[in-house]
Amino acid sequence: MFHQHEVRRRSLIAAVAAGALLLLGAGGVALGGTTPDQVGTTAATAGCGKAPTLTSGTHTITSSGQSRTYVLRLPADYDRDRQYRLFVGFHWLNGTANDVDSGGADGYNWSYYGLRRLADAANNNTIFVAPQGLNNGWANSGGRDLTFVDDLVRQLDTALCIDTTQRFAGGFSYGGAMSYAVACARPTVFRAVVVYAGGQLSGCNGGTQPIAYLGLHGIGDTVLNISQGRAMRDTFVRNNGCTAQNPPEPRAGSLTHVVTAYTGCRAGYPVVWAAFDGGHTPAPVDGCSCTGWRTWTSAEAWKFITQFEGSGPTTTTTTTTTTTTTTTTTTSVPGGTTCRVTDTINAWNTGLTSSITITNTGTTPVNGWSLVFTLPGGQTITSGWNATYSPTSGQVTARNVAHNAGLAPNASVTIGFQANHTGNTAAPTSFALNGTTCSTP
Repeated sequence: MFHQHEVRRRSLIAAVAAGALLLLGAGGVALGGTTPDQVGTTAATAGCGKAPTLTSGTHTITSSGQSRTYVLRLPADYDRDRQYRLFVGFHWLNGTANDVDSGGADGYNWSYYGLRRLADAANNNTIFVAPQGLNNGWANSGGRDLTFVDDLVRQLDTALCIDTTQRFAGGFSYGGAMSYAVACARPTVFRAVVVYAGGQLSGCNGGTQPIAYLGLHGIGDTVLNISQGRAMRDTFVRNNGCTAQNPPEPRAGSLTHVVTAYTGCRAGYPVVWAAFDGGHTPAPVDGCSCTGWRTWTSAEAWKFITQFEGSGPTTTTTTTTTTTTTTTTTTSVPGGTTCRVTDTINAWNTGLTSSITITNTGTTPVNGWSLVFTLPGGQTITSGWNATYSPTSGQVTARNVAHNAGLAPNASVTIGFQANHTGNTAAPTSFALNGTTCSTP
């Protein structure tokens, strides 16, 4: 699928050698997003309630005095009264907006890095847009590509119904570099970014505020060394207040991947690092040296961005006293509540991570929840995210945190933990949400 990247690889190496590390220009445009400390609520754009003035296809916009183009992909059943998630997909060096939109050789299955297929399966809840870089790249000279993003988002907000707390960006290679530049400079406009095998090629104007961040990188990447990906990740480990660590990565030759969610991050600002045994690609496939749309990266990216559904960044207030503070969580168990749980385990040596997705399959919302499950023998939780866990072994109760207490019908929330094990790496069993037994695959 990605054999054509050999030519691009040589072009990119030459560009880096020639000093293509260009800084973003100063300044930005307020676009009506959430501030880092604003409690998140859905925020409709001016295009809500109006007939859309943009349709799927290629469009032209003037930005910084230049004619720029982008490809727009609306859901087939676009509803002007529904607030949609927005995903901006940046192409790689010598790639095009059409490549991102069409999915290339893998077609629909790889459109927008495989996310369009997953969005369609989830009730067509996302608008996709692929901007075209100048000279098929994202040098961002003088900040012009960032200004293009500003102008693009403004035009989309005017023409379409978008939830301003649900804007996301992602891209591979040079597109990953541009996604990182967006994270640095527009953390109050975009909710989160996904950086596939990126490098610091498009600058970082700002880079001091938190934004949710997912980085994916191959340990054998010879185009943009994984050290660049780690450095970019660590910018937001610091900004998001996460606990610094050296997350586990797979060994060379294992043809596997390891996903690590950082602990201690400020509520609403997770950092996730996914390292894989492979080279310069956004689509590694476990168990072989091949690439393609059956990669695990699409599901990982989709899981990451959909965890924020219905919520913007949240404010965390910490009070220090000399007395003991007791926190009480009240849960509502409406009649007719049913649930489904899926769990993905990534294990290594004596450790593992467990990523649990809880779906309210009932007809009434859940306001406050607790999930009880049983850990296999020999497993002990050492840290967790998006929930509190007690006790750390045996029968465990995971309780919601402030930003994910509500669970509407058909809505999902993803939580997870890291644990030690003594050889048994099986998933937990006997899941029950607010006392109701959940179905599992």
